[in-house]
Amino acid sequence: MPTPLYGPDFGSYAPDEVAWLLTDLSDVDLEADIEIRERAIQAGTAHYAESLPIEFQPDERYRALFDTVLAETAQTLAAAVATVTELVIAERGENVVVASLARAGTPVGILMRRWARYRHGLELPHYAVSIVRDRGIDRTAIDYLAAHHDPASVVFVDGWTGKGAIARELRAALDETAAAGGPRCNPDLAVLADPGHCVRTYGTRDDFLIASACLNSTVSGLVSRTVLNADLIGRNDFHGAKFYRELADSDVSNRLLDAVSGAFPDVAGGIDDAVADLVASDRTPTWSGWRSVEDIRARYGITTVNFVKPGVGETTRVLLRRVPWRILVRDPDAPELHHIHALAESRGVPVEVVDDLAYSCMGLIRELE
Repeated sequence: MPTPLYGPDFGSYAPDEVAWLLTDLSDVDLEADIEIRERAIQAGTAHYAESLPIEFQPDERYRALFDTVLAETAQTLAAAVATVTELVIAERGENVVVASLARAGTPVGILMRRWARYRHGLELPHYAVSIVRDRGIDRTAIDYLAAHHDPASVVFVDGWTGKGAIARELRAALDETAAAGGPRCNPDLAVLADPGHCVRTYGTRDDFLIASACLNSTVSGLVSRTVLNADLIGRNDFHGAKFYRELADSDVSNRLLDAVSGAFPDVAGGIDDAVADLVASDRTPTWSGWRSVEDIRARYGITTVNFVKPGVGETTRVLLRRVPWRILVRDPDAPELHHIHALAESRGVPVEVVDDLAYSCMGLIRELE
C-alpha cells in the first residue's frame, strides 16, 4: 500500500495539518491550453481528470481583491467552519477522521481540525483524498483509511455544493465499494455551504463567497486538482496531483487558514445555539438546486447540465479553468460577486442579470464545435 505525502515535501501545509493520499506527479507535464483541453473533454476524447488546466495567475488588482474578500469574510467563514464541525461532533462523536475531498475540501478539513482543537482539545486525523466525477472515489485511499481507522468514523468533507454532483458521486462510489466487499463508509458529505440543498451536514445553506474558491493552488497548499490517468496511475496507486513549488511566492494558503482560525474567538459565543437549531431542524436534502439548474439548462438551450455550474464557488471555477460562455447573476451589486465581475471582465465574458436565479450566480460553459 502506498504511503501518504506531507508538506513541505509535498504542498505548503504543515505536516500535522493534512496527510495527502496522493501520488506525486510534480515532474510530469500535464498542463494543456484551456480551450484545447475543453474541446477534447467536450468531444469525449479525453476526461477532465486526465490532464490539468494551466494555472491561472491573477494580476495585482485581483490579488488585492482576494485580500479584501478574505478580510471581509473571515468571520463568516469561521462561523461556518465552527457550525459544521460542531454538527459533525454532535452526530458522529469525537472520534472522527476527517477525509477532505482534494482540493477544494482540504482547506476546510484543516480548518475543521483547528476548530476541534480550539473548542474541544481534539486532534482529529485529517487526510486528503481524490474523487473524480464519473470515475468515483480513490479506492486505494479508501483501503488505506480502512486499514488505519474504523471506516464508520470517516467523515468526508468538501467546500460547498453546486448542483450536488459530487455528493451523488460520493454516495454511489462508496455504495459500490461496499457492495464489492470493500469497507463501508458513511456517505454523508459535510460542507461549509450547501446552497444546492444536497446534503444534511453543513455550516450554512447561504450561497456565500468562500475565499478559498477565489484562487487555484495558491490557496490550496500549492497542490493541483487531482489526476486520474491510466498511463501514470497504477491499479494500487493513489490518484495523482502536482505540487507547484514554483508558485511559492504567490502562496496565500496558510494566510487564509490563519485569518479564519484567528476569527474563532469572535464567533464562538453563538455557535452552540446555531448548532442546536440545526440539530432540531429538518435538514433533509431537497435537491432544489438541481431542479433550478435543469430550468436554466432548458431556458438557454444547453445540451447538458454539466455545462451549468451554479453558485459562487462553481462560477469562479468556470472563470478560472474552463471556457465560459456567460455568467448569470441574481444581484449584480452583491458584494460576494466582486471577484466574479473582475474575472469576467478580464476574460471578456458577458454578465447577465436573472432576477429569479436560485443561486447568487451561475457560470455557463461555452459549447465548442
